[in-house]
Amino acid sequence: MTASTPRAFWEDVYQTRRATSSGQPSAALVGVASGLTPGRALDLGSSNGDDVIWLAQQGWQALGLDISETACGRARQKAEALGLGERAKFEARDLSQGLPEGSFDLVTAFFLQSPVDLARDAILRAAADRVAPDGHLLILAHAAPPPWASDEMKARAHEMPTVQTELDAIGYTPQHWLQLKAEIVHRDGKGPDGTVAELQDSFILLQRRAA
Repeated sequence: MTASTPRAFWEDVYQTRRATSSGQPSAALVGVASGLTPGRALDLGSSNGDDVIWLAQQGWQALGLDISETACGRARQKAEALGLGERAKFEARDLSQGLPEGSFDLVTAFFLQSPVDLARDAILRAAADRVAPDGHLLILAHAAPPPWASDEMKARAHEMPTVQTELDAIGYTPQHWLQLKAEIVHRDGKGPDGTVAELQDSFILLQRRAA
């Protein structure tokens, strides 16, 4: 393995730059899942586990997937310490190699974007296929680079997801999905030097129509 592989890259990230987390779930997740009946949930790119742990606290049987074993191990320790080891599970997995079998009542992907190789469209299509009838798919992604982005990132701004490219990646059709939200949203963000700016995200929330 070399540092150029996706697994090695993200292992380094979680051993250095993301060694800690806020301990708080995504506001988008709370806003959506608080109104849902708990069931089975799948979180793609689960990082340090905050979203999965929150879902477990709400009664969900939640599984988090991340390419980094370091991130998954840290998340497992948090879940165990909270007595949630049976409801919050974590698995180190390269998402491009496939997703777990079975269906889920909620599938989430928050900022599943990478500076190294990531078969993102294929992963999102596979994620959509895992959503159970009447279940929900929630995807949040950076839609524009922040002011503090590198010149390289700014030069690749045209590659960032739009609402339409997200729907295309999922394979959205109105016959199979109810579109609950599909738009660009804005939020405040803080850069490495403390600079505050308004950031743009694409926000997709779909519900699979019952057969």
